[in-house]
Amino acid sequence: MDTLKNLKDEFTEEYNTTKKFLNNFPKDKNDYAPHKKSMKLMDLTTHIVDIFGWPQVILNTEYLDFADGYHPTKMGNKEDLLQQLEKQYKTGIKALENAGEENLTPDWSIRMNGQKIMEWSKYGAIRHGLNQITHHRAQLGVYYRLLDISVPGSYGPSADTPNA
Repeated sequence: MDTLKNLKDEFTEEYNTTKKFLNNFPKDKNDYAPHKKSMKLMDLTTHIVDIFGWPQVILNTEYLDFADGYHPTKMGNKEDLLQQLEKQYKTGIKALENAGEENLTPDWSIRMNGQKIMEWSKYGAIRHGLNQITHHRAQLGVYYRLLDISVPGSYGPSADTPNA
């Protein structure tokens, strides 16, 4: 099995699906949150976009410490999100294209102030990132639904795009 080819194919599929979602991003709703414990719409979407750059970080480091210089780019509108998605996707796909199968096996972790929160193989960390994109994009779909914004299909049609 060509693990890297499969990761690149899935990464690109998630990029294309996320781009459809971002094309529906509303004006003047950046601070919308469906609940006081929920992330704001712009923060949630920024996080989704940021994850597309993670393969570069994962493949070139041993860990990411959220307390040590992790600062996603601040964005203000749909155009910013689309530009950053493109940038992060290119960064992530290039890292995957430059990797060898042997680069997927070392351990990698997420930390906070030096303390490990989670640890995987680098392959597992990239897979976790892909899962995070899917998870948070589903949240974004709920936000859109509550705001009466069309929800694109992700892995087939949606109620708004029955022929997609």
